[in-house]
Amino acid sequence: MTKPVLYIANKNYSSWSLRPWALLRALEIPFEERLMRFADGSNAAVFSAFSPTAKVPCLHAEGAVIWDSLAIVEFLAERYPGVWPTDPLARAWARCAAAEMHAGFGVLRHDCSMTVGQRVRLRQVSPALQADLDRLQSLWAEGLRRFGGPYLAGPVFTAVDAFYAPVAFRVRSYGLVLNVPAAAYAGRLLAHPVLLEWEAAALAEPWREPQHEQWIAAAGEITADFRAAASVD
Repeated sequence: MTKPVLYIANKNYSSWSLRPWALLRALEIPFEERLMRFADGSNAAVFSAFSPTAKVPCLHAEGAVIWDSLAIVEFLAERYPGVWPTDPLARAWARCAAAEMHAGFGVLRHDCSMTVGQRVRLRQVSPALQADLDRLQSLWAEGLRRFGGPYLAGPVFTAVDAFYAPVAFRVRSYGLVLNVPAAAYAGRLLAHPVLLEWEAAALAEPWREPQHEQWIAAAGEITADFRAAASVD
């Protein structure tokens, strides 16, 4: 059977790409990765060749094109064990939490644009951003308490953890202050072999995309950059 093909973009910037990629790698589901670099300006001309929305991630499998991250997860769940928790209550909670990340936390995503390799001192933590962080801590605490940890819905990494994996990078990159249980969970995510693999690849990327770089610089003072030297192309 032909392996699924997952189209993603720059690992330093693309939080949505990380989610299905991390799940596939954590569950050891064979797939082919195709990384399409963000362009300076519009990506539509290139990305529309593989995605109907000209966005990533996009999965090609079994003759189908699945262009939404939650839909990709459900497609995988119908074919592979371990995508969601086996316990029905944990599974229902995990789906709710993943959907909340999919649709919410807009201020966190806007104010703290994804960057794996940089460290940024925020100019401010607005009340709206703090509200997102408060909800994040409450949600994580509920999952860890109800299902026993160390992951959000129980003892193993599942789709809900994949959905919050980019948040762990944001917490570190922007120095976001969380309570002890939430900070410990973010640390566990960052220490997961799959996220370490993603991080290493992100740091090795020589590409810079001006719009993402502008968003990151606008958030605050860049105090460190651990990425490989930028290419000149």
